[in-house]
Amino acid sequence: MLKSGLLVVATILGGQSGARAADTYSIDPAHTSATFKVEHLGLSWIHGRFNDVAGEFRVDSANPSSSRFALTIKSESLDTANKKRDEHLASPDFFNTKQFPVVSFKSTAVKAVEKGLEVTGDLTLHGETKPVTFLLTGGKTAEFPPGVHRRGYTTHLKIKRSDYGMDKMIPAAGDEIHIEVSFEGVKS
Repeated sequence: MLKSGLLVVATILGGQSGARAADTYSIDPAHTSATFKVEHLGLSWIHGRFNDVAGEFRVDSANPSSSRFALTIKSESLDTANKKRDEHLASPDFFNTKQFPVVSFKSTAVKAVEKGLEVTGDLTLHGETKPVTFLLTGGKTAEFPPGVHRRGYTTHLKIKRSDYGMDKMIPAAGDEIHIEVSFEGVKS
């Protein structure tokens, strides 16, 4: 009787600890950046960023495949430190921010790999949704300020803008876009 009672308690506690292994975080925009670079005339790289990034993620340390990541970016927050270029990039030639105000990503699969998490999901850009896969590195946690629990990740990926219907001015403005996203979340 005692053995079976202990087994039931252990099973219940084990189930609870598994449930506690999953933590949800809201993206902290003050400690998050979404940047990109694109080749210009094959001579140099133009760098830019998006200033309005939001989202949330759920990390399950016990079962990484149940982890989830979602990110939204306001396309009008594009910033290349050149007002005239930013206006052109916001136009229908490129991002068409009036018609497509949001760039979004939502994971569909997460897998633990040697260097981090392999994340697959749907990237929606310029009204087109395509699957992408990338490696998330990091995952470290910190408490700052006291009582505020944080976790952060970084990724690098490449996409072809023409795959998303953004095909103006190729090859003068490169087709391949290098993207880096580094984000920090605050535990809910």
